[in-house]
Amino acid sequence: MLLALLPFLLTACSPTVDESDEGDQPWQKTRPPNPTCVAPARPLSTRSVEFVASFGGREFTRPVGMVPSPEGGDIWTVIQQRGEVLRVSEDGTVGTAMFTVPEVYMGSSELGLLGIAWHPHAAENRLAFLNYTTVDGGQIRSHIARVEASADFQTFDGTTLESILTLDQPYENHNGGHLAFGPDGYLYVGFGDGGSGGDPHGNGQDLDVLLGKMLRIDVDGPAPYGIPADNPFAAGGGAPEVYAWGLRNPWRYFFDPESGALWAGDVGQNEWEEFDLIERGGDYGWNDMEGSHCYKPAQGCETAGKVLPVAEYAHDGDDSASITGGPVYRGAAIPELEGVPLFADVYSGTVYGLFPDPVSGAFLTEEVIPNSGTLPVSFGQSPEGEVFVIDYGGLIHALVPTTDNDPGEASSFPSLLSETGCFEPNRPSEPVDALFPYDVNSPLWSDGAEKRRWFALPDGTTPSALPDGDLDLPVGSVVVKEFRLKDTPVETRLLVRHEDGNWAGYSYRWRADGSDADLLAADAAATWGEDDWRYPSRGQCLACHTTAAGRTLGLTTPQLDRTFDYPWGETANQLDQFARVGLLTVEPDAVEALPSPGHTGTVDEQARAYLDVNCANCHLPGGTGLGAIDLRFATPFAETALCGAEPIHGDLGVAGATLLSPGKPDRSVLSLRMHTTDANRMPGMGSDVVDTEGTALIDQWIAAIAACP
Repeated sequence: MLLALLPFLLTACSPTVDESDEGDQPWQKTRPPNPTCVAPARPLSTRSVEFVASFGGREFTRPVGMVPSPEGGDIWTVIQQRGEVLRVSEDGTVGTAMFTVPEVYMGSSELGLLGIAWHPHAAENRLAFLNYTTVDGGQIRSHIARVEASADFQTFDGTTLESILTLDQPYENHNGGHLAFGPDGYLYVGFGDGGSGGDPHGNGQDLDVLLGKMLRIDVDGPAPYGIPADNPFAAGGGAPEVYAWGLRNPWRYFFDPESGALWAGDVGQNEWEEFDLIERGGDYGWNDMEGSHCYKPAQGCETAGKVLPVAEYAHDGDDSASITGGPVYRGAAIPELEGVPLFADVYSGTVYGLFPDPVSGAFLTEEVIPNSGTLPVSFGQSPEGEVFVIDYGGLIHALVPTTDNDPGEASSFPSLLSETGCFEPNRPSEPVDALFPYDVNSPLWSDGAEKRRWFALPDGTTPSALPDGDLDLPVGSVVVKEFRLKDTPVETRLLVRHEDGNWAGYSYRWRADGSDADLLAADAAATWGEDDWRYPSRGQCLACHTTAAGRTLGLTTPQLDRTFDYPWGETANQLDQFARVGLLTVEPDAVEALPSPGHTGTVDEQARAYLDVNCANCHLPGGTGLGAIDLRFATPFAETALCGAEPIHGDLGVAGATLLSPGKPDRSVLSLRMHTTDANRMPGMGSDVVDTEGTALIDQWIAAIAACP
């Protein structure tokens, strides 16, 4: 399901020139004022609903689930995919580690610690149930396990951890992973079809296996669990645990606190995402059907007896869609959402609601928060019925009413590049004086596009260089990157730090006549001459621009420590210039500049710099990349966990391949993924064209490595 995404910085400028001194050399003596190029307010929701960062703005690492703690109050249990269980308060004043699940295997973005549910009587018995994956001898295995909390609910007792159900997984994807207790007191366990693509083993329709099913078990029954008497196959005819079948990958499901109805998101294959009302004994069609459509139209399909989705949406010719099922809103804060089932799409970031048609009574799908700029990987619901949205990028947001927003009011967020205040209104290709230009030592590969980069700070503010070299830009800052194909502008991206302190990315697509660029509400694709170009969604921008990666990516002292030919005629070291004109609080200490591929540094240094810029935004401690590899330039090679490591996400059909096989690029998954443009490509999104120079550099580097350290 999830995810490594589009790397994203930004573009353009011509500062005020002061030629009063310095002989024949124009010199930028003062920083230009910035009356216009500051972060605007976030785009308005189509309804009177918005996100507000909760938990004191705390940033988690790959959060994937949250449930209210049996303690009550505002204490929650939050799980992180790498195996951590946290006890946190809604206001952020409490935040402690309860437990780390041992031997959690996270070889792909769909593995790891995926689900948690407290027993309905946890206040008395202190039991919780976990859904996680391990690997043993190459066999991936899902575990449903119980564990007991301490009397004060501060920790879990690791000695009580016990698997009550284990299931071998044939592939690394489609593991489901959610857990929820129903109003009947039984535990509902959703498993995907086992992975790969198209359900090659036919698990979805095989009633004798647990894959591709919604299970229902009695955790209070005879060990390891009992079978509810009214399960469809309790008396035979199929696996007794099965409650419903024909599911591809049920990713998040919730019981309506009022009606008890079970709503689930089921991730589609290539065409359709579906939102289902799960019923006992229901067949949801996979892999005969995808949503309400035949999976293989040319062959037809049997629809009789299938339960069709309540809502579905298409991929619009793009594979970038993945549904996250959500709860029915039963809170008091947002009356217009009362009784509305919610779901979201991870890639677009849009949160949807099912609103009843007053005439037909049927559900109509409407956007609640379009293109939120988050990666909504899961939801949470308080005992009072209020709803939270978990952003895979790290934040947890509360869904709250927008008191100053009339749903009919037009958003003030600039819909045209010329309206952003960062470019001249009548010449949107020309930056205003406040946008300060910069360049980087080692550029990100962007399918051959040429780039211009700028940033602007609010008046009276200055960033400082953090110990790792990142520049900590103040609230209100704007970072811009312009992309050109064959000298034609195709996209300008703005990465802005809003007044709440959080970052968001916005993409503007240039018009064919070059007159202006239009704000995009979602990801898109276009053809420019012979070149294809993909525009990221707002959520996709932040998948790489994470806190762990430093948000702005290119604005680091190792990247900026270089000379730059300024458009007003000056050539100077960028760090010296930033300090001189007040764009840094103090001049930073000496740093190790990144080498420039093809220009400076040894092959080893150039290759490590390339991996730092193109890969380490995800593959670093706390990043969204898979496994434990650390591809930052400053990390010693022996500590990257790269050389000789088993490829945990497949060997791409090359027997004996490792992540990096010394002297053998053709047996190094690192190289193989860079050379392909199929689903195995890295980076996973944001690039559809092989970087021939970059891959040649990495191959040359691997070929020169004699042995692992």
